[in-house]
Amino acid sequence: MKLMNEYSFDLPLRDLADADTPQLLKEKRILMQTELYQALPDSDTRQWVKQVNEMHDHVMQQAVIICEKQLSEAGYGPPPVAYSFIVFGSAGRLESTLWSDQDNGLIISDEPHEGKETYFKQFGSMLADILEAIGYEKCQGKVMCSEPMWRKTLTDWRTQLNNWRNDLSWEPVRNWIIASDMRHMAGDAELSASWLETLYSGVKETPQLPAAVLRNTVRHKATLNVLGQVVAERFGEHAGDFDVKYGIYIPLVNASRYLALQHGIYESSTLKRLERLIQLEAATLSLLEMMQEAFLTALRMRNSTPVQVVDGLYISTGFMPQKDWKQRPFFHELRDSLGTVKKAHRVLQRQLRFLERRRL
Repeated sequence: MKLMNEYSFDLPLRDLADADTPQLLKEKRILMQTELYQALPDSDTRQWVKQVNEMHDHVMQQAVIICEKQLSEAGYGPPPVAYSFIVFGSAGRLESTLWSDQDNGLIISDEPHEGKETYFKQFGSMLADILEAIGYEKCQGKVMCSEPMWRKTLTDWRTQLNNWRNDLSWEPVRNWIIASDMRHMAGDAELSASWLETLYSGVKETPQLPAAVLRNTVRHKATLNVLGQVVAERFGEHAGDFDVKYGIYIPLVNASRYLALQHGIYESSTLKRLERLIQLEAATLSLLEMMQEAFLTALRMRNSTPVQVVDGLYISTGFMPQKDWKQRPFFHELRDSLGTVKKAHRVLQRQLRFLERRRL
């Protein structure tokens, strides 16, 4: 993959602390995302994605502060007990685009307090609304702190995490996979650390879990045919376009997550997972290095899909138009990366067959 020239700049992240309303925070976010988007063509992919996610972290952390302030002004007072605001999905993996939606939750302290359930129910609902007002669409799958399943005390979270790993049917395993990308965002970091300890101690206690994770993630869209040709969308408004998210990005995320889980690597970032896998030589080294290269291509493609600007915010379908993905050298990078996806998929399929023969 041809790397971009390294180009970075200092975003005025400290200025976000001056935004004491959702509207002001949204305005500051728009200014920063515009600067980032304009810098994309001349930027190193890894560095640019890092800066985008630093911006999102600071925006969401300020949203938490605004939420506490608004609840206090509404008569609810300060948080009655400690809590942790956590993120999942691309935010958890430090791979958010400029237009990523919400994937988050709350961990609430077990400390007894009569009013904590009422407070954090209101907190979760208000925070999801504030984030939406700032430009983070609500998650269609309802993985948000406004939802009871993703807003619990630490003890109740432990029970739920253990229930998910002990029921290896599709839906609980899917929820466990979402949880495995968790990252602490704001609040009490010790609550997040205790939560993660429960998540990963469960892996050691459930030897069947990696196989269940593999079964849930091994299938993906066919993106290369038997002749090695790129498979684009066949029907609908995106006919002829290439689905970047599900065609190349998600298969590499899933493969890296499974291999990391298999080898006891407890990172949420895909790039960090791959780096640790390479250090451990946890699979064929050449394949891991190819996956790392292909993933950087996937990140660049994912952030380069056409955008629309709506109310100052960027929106993208995640599809690369045919006229763009067929252009050289872009086409060759895409085809080579999809070849890597296919090789990784074959490795996972062989592992799944082996695990199924062992009845795991």
